[in-house]
Amino acid sequence: MAILEVLRYPDARLKQVSSAVVEFDERLHRFAADLEATMRASPGCVGLAAPQVNYFQRIALVDVSAKPKLPHNGRMLLINPVILEQHGAVVGREGCLSVPDFTGNVLRAERIVVRSHDLDGAPHEYRCQGYEARAVLHELDHLDGLLFLDRVESPRQDLFRRKNYK
Repeated sequence: MAILEVLRYPDARLKQVSSAVVEFDERLHRFAADLEATMRASPGCVGLAAPQVNYFQRIALVDVSAKPKLPHNGRMLLINPVILEQHGAVVGREGCLSVPDFTGNVLRAERIVVRSHDLDGAPHEYRCQGYEARAVLHELDHLDGLLFLDRVESPRQDLFRRKNYK
């Protein structure tokens, strides 16, 4: 497993739309392992999408299970994900490995249902709520070339310089 380089804003590649995975092969398995190693190497990170590491296929990884007392599905490797349902709306603060200097308030659905495939191509459905739903939607935006910065309604009021703790 390798730790991959994370693209950072304003890198134009972050705006690229990813294509669907069509081959569920050993190369996909290796990439998924590298994606997870990269996410785990970043303390506090709960999600990472393939485009963030310069790989433009529809793959995202989300795992909020380390956050205490939050409902979650555990580690979700989402291949060719599709949002089937969205309910409610809530504003919450988001950060991103690709935008390390800022956080922002973003309006997202409160509950979602997402369908995706696993490494062998088998379909799965996940019901997500709260923080986990936010994380999934954030990562899926990357697959369409969107950053949370694109969803901040008012940069003047809703964008914040990240605090650096030493």
